[in-house]
Amino acid sequence: MKIFSNEQIRAIEQYTIAHDGVTALDLIGRAAVGIAEEIAKRWEPDTRTVAFCGWGNNGADGLDACRLLMQKGFDPEIHLFNIGGQRLSAECAACRDRLLEEFPDCRLHEIRQSFEIPDLDRDCLVIDAIFGSGLNRPLPQSLSMLVRAINDSGADIVAIDLPSGLQGEWNANTIYSNIIHATLTIAIGYPRLAFFIDDNSELIGSWVTVNIGLNPQAVRATQYPYYLITDSNVRRILRQRRPEYTKADYGSALICAGSHGMMGAAVLATRGCLRAGVGKVTCYSPKCGYYVMQTAVPCAMFLQDPHDASISDITLQRDYHAVAIGPGIGTSSVTINALDNFLRVANANGRPLVLDADALNCIALRPIMLNYVPVMSVITPHVGEFDRMFGDQPSHEARLRKAIEVAREHNIVVVLKGRYTAVVRPDGKVHINSSGTPALATAGSGDVLTGIITSFMAQGYTPELAAILGVYIHGAAGILCEERHGAYGTIASDIADAVGRAITLLLN
Repeated sequence: MKIFSNEQIRAIEQYTIAHDGVTALDLIGRAAVGIAEEIAKRWEPDTRTVAFCGWGNNGADGLDACRLLMQKGFDPEIHLFNIGGQRLSAECAACRDRLLEEFPDCRLHEIRQSFEIPDLDRDCLVIDAIFGSGLNRPLPQSLSMLVRAINDSGADIVAIDLPSGLQGEWNANTIYSNIIHATLTIAIGYPRLAFFIDDNSELIGSWVTVNIGLNPQAVRATQYPYYLITDSNVRRILRQRRPEYTKADYGSALICAGSHGMMGAAVLATRGCLRAGVGKVTCYSPKCGYYVMQTAVPCAMFLQDPHDASISDITLQRDYHAVAIGPGIGTSSVTINALDNFLRVANANGRPLVLDADALNCIALRPIMLNYVPVMSVITPHVGEFDRMFGDQPSHEARLRKAIEVAREHNIVVVLKGRYTAVVRPDGKVHINSSGTPALATAGSGDVLTGIITSFMAQGYTPELAAILGVYIHGAAGILCEERHGAYGTIASDIADAVGRAITLLLN
């Protein structure tokens, strides 16, 4: 699914109006239907409802939604901002008039001069239709007191399109106390990039979209570098297994992982790789991992490093379709030197790698190694690893923008892990994962993800497609685990074991 900017959505709306025989008021009516239905699904009609409507088309959405809610038995108290008396857009004025015509006794307060903030409490439902996506600058100071009063009330808050004060894309210089903190955001047409930036989670709340029938040709023709990974996307990418194929057709992978006391990471990455369908996988670990791996993952082959406790020499004895390095390898000097030497050779060969966990920590300790990472390699940092490699970032938004810069500069794929894991490509395109659950927040979960991505690379998927498949299937497996074990009870080995079922459900 494409993620559009506010300006692009407005352009698509204008194209729809020009080519589909509809008016702006028709689109507002469609939005209002969806908004009213989403609210009525969650709150009872006797809930005290207070709506704040701006003078633009976001206010029109709010007014028309209130009219439809009144048809469902709600009795909203509506505050319409029309300072000076001549400020309403044509659509907002039309929605006001339609509301008064159908419900002449409704509790509509049109604010033309001064305004006294009504009493709000935690038993209220507040509808925020002040600005939505119609604001391209920080919230006006005159409304900041209202926004803070709404946020401080403890009420449930429904934001239409966007919480007022929030920009649809980037919000680096925004004062968050001057933004509505929504319980639910009802986006019109499409979600915005801001929905997927962790800094904004308390502002967005949960979110849904309502379909207003935008012209599909305009949607297809509009390009933007941000995409939401959905099951339909993954289903198109995944290939069915062919009955005549053997294990040789599904690739061979090497997982360089583990050290003394950290062999669990090697086990989890290897199991994740196997469960994602690779034909053969070999785990390369220090001598101390021999009995662990042969016992815990007997389906995998094992190669041992000369060192008893750490990986000290990564020299490939044969050609593999994909190589991953990092889970649990530690950051001892011998391991850093081994990784450094290997990257120089791999860079010369030009074969992409998967680098995760301690491989990234080793690079952070010796940054020159980043210059030797082969092009189109996949790195999979969590927040801490990313900041160790590329400097402390003040926010998740800053981290995402830095990841875009890093991917372009080094010609690599960055999998920036988080609530909405982002797969950042060298061409600037960002694919944001929509699957997942809090159950994935468990030790070893990232090691499983490394194995899954490596498996798909070994099976012949390009690095960026392997990363897209990997993050989505990892999240889908986590959802299956949560259904069985709960968010608290899921452990990383459960996630690895659920990968095959997650793929099957996607293919079917």
